[in-house]
Amino acid sequence: MTTATRQPVRTPGNPRGLRDLPFPVAPAAPADKRRARAILAALRERYPDARCALTYSSPHELLIATILSAQTTDANVNRATPALFARFPTPEDYARATPDEIEPYVRSLGFFRNKARAVHESMREIVERFGGEVPRTMDDLLTLRGVARKTANVVLGNAFGVNDGFVVDTHIERLSKRFGLAPEDSSVAEVERRLCALFRRDAWTDLSHMLIAHGRAVCKARGWTCANDPICRRFCVNARGPGRS
Repeated sequence: MTTATRQPVRTPGNPRGLRDLPFPVAPAAPADKRRARAILAALRERYPDARCALTYSSPHELLIATILSAQTTDANVNRATPALFARFPTPEDYARATPDEIEPYVRSLGFFRNKARAVHESMREIVERFGGEVPRTMDDLLTLRGVARKTANVVLGNAFGVNDGFVVDTHIERLSKRFGLAPEDSSVAEVERRLCALFRRDAWTDLSHMLIAHGRAVCKARGWTCANDPICRRFCVNARGPGRS
């Protein structure tokens, strides 16, 4: 008979099921949670196959692709990574290389020197400290160069099915505020905490993909078409406008 592993209690004042998170999460009002469930249902119906837009075949490839995605598009990263992944198939290959050897493969992505250094050092640390395996905890991932909460959440949720937080990229931050899920003046950290309070934990990763998909297709930063979209007409403040930026 096996005993289920209990999550450590880090924030005892959090709602039940969220007490292992290292930050406070204020309970959401029942009406807000009902509205959040309606948003989740509408997005799930529209985007049932939404998934991570980065192309990868292993946890370390996802970690590298996510590091490279800073301040560029997933499409740009996906154009660069096939040659990179072919040249360096394993974390050990990156660790044995130098940043200078990695740079030509990421030069098209901007900030390529910093990104090459982050990829090299994170893979070296994975080899030296974690036996060549990408760590499966938030605390360990955050010790790697180039990894902050957003990157760690992407890796944990998509590579390991672990929901230790909510990914907040530019699309999710924008839609969270337009949909009234977080106040307009919220920081990224505050948006994450609000989303954690509103939505079921087992939906966090899937919902992040749905929000990103809707942000790319309809509720865009510019040229949005919210006034013509059924989901936005129900939930988005932009739908009250003329349907253009």
